[in-house]
Amino acid sequence: MPDAGTPLPAEQILRLARDTLAIEAQALHAVAARLGAPFVQAVQLLLATTGRVIVMGMGKSGHVGRKIAATLASTGTPAFFVHPAEASHGDLGMVASGDLVLALSNSGESSELNVLLPLLKRQGVPLIALTGRLDSTLARHADVALDCGVEREACPLNLAPTASTTAQLALGDALAVALLDARGFRPEDFARSHPGGALGRRLLTHVRDVMRAGSDVPRVLPDATFGELMREMSAKGVGAAAIVDEAGRPLGVFTDGDLRRRIEAGLELRALRAREVMHAGPRTIAADALAADAAQLMERHAITSVLVTDAHGLLVGVVHIGDLMRAKVI
Repeated sequence: MPDAGTPLPAEQILRLARDTLAIEAQALHAVAARLGAPFVQAVQLLLATTGRVIVMGMGKSGHVGRKIAATLASTGTPAFFVHPAEASHGDLGMVASGDLVLALSNSGESSELNVLLPLLKRQGVPLIALTGRLDSTLARHADVALDCGVEREACPLNLAPTASTTAQLALGDALAVALLDARGFRPEDFARSHPGGALGRRLLTHVRDVMRAGSDVPRVLPDATFGELMREMSAKGVGAAAIVDEAGRPLGVFTDGDLRRRIEAGLELRALRAREVMHAGPRTIAADALAADAAQLMERHAITSVLVTDAHGLLVGVVHIGDLMRAKVI
């Protein structure tokens, strides 16, 4: 073994990394090939659970279990992690009638888990096991045992949990995905579990939350002079103005970009009316649309603002790219 101060050759580092990824990828392919009726039974058992999913596991399996519990909870299946050793000292009281236990153990012989099995049975709590050995104590006592065994660990010594924990994690993700699909889980539901993050902002923020409304919306009538049009644009600071009819329906839009292009074309603008310089058929969006949809509309058409209309086609607001950035939608 080289001493700690001897750097490994780059080729060896990359070889070890690629071998690790290859071994873990092969392990996942093997787990996928073994999926069958027990997985379906596990999903059905989870769907029938009226309480919470209690995830348990020791050591590295415990770390994976915490992530699985978090994934389940954020995708529509109430779940939390209970440490098996703590469960033996009072935390088993967290498990109530109607709950289900999802236990992780590669060997299936974790003493901290197995000591709880008779107590869980006595409570009538269903048990799903994620284990690498279907002949283990945990698997034999489970209502459903899911095989996440691997041929070997990615560790060169075949000791450190690597491929086995990857298989556990992936199988937990597979359960979560199957459950969220069965529950009809939507992006809006996901966002409600993530209100503080960028995802929540993108999925929960609507155009009406960020748009400018009322007197802040730059608008002129078709017969407005070019000077009036420019004053309205300058006063509202959006870089654009809507041209609307008497009822308030947008007929067109005039932007800073339109101004630049017409100057470059050598047009005499001061004598023109708004209807003569506007870009007809402006892009519009509904106030109840997601702000993320407005961002996509701007990107798709290379524009920096979009008009907001109501169900009757009347102009009710305008949203600028700066408004989306301040709301951290983009």
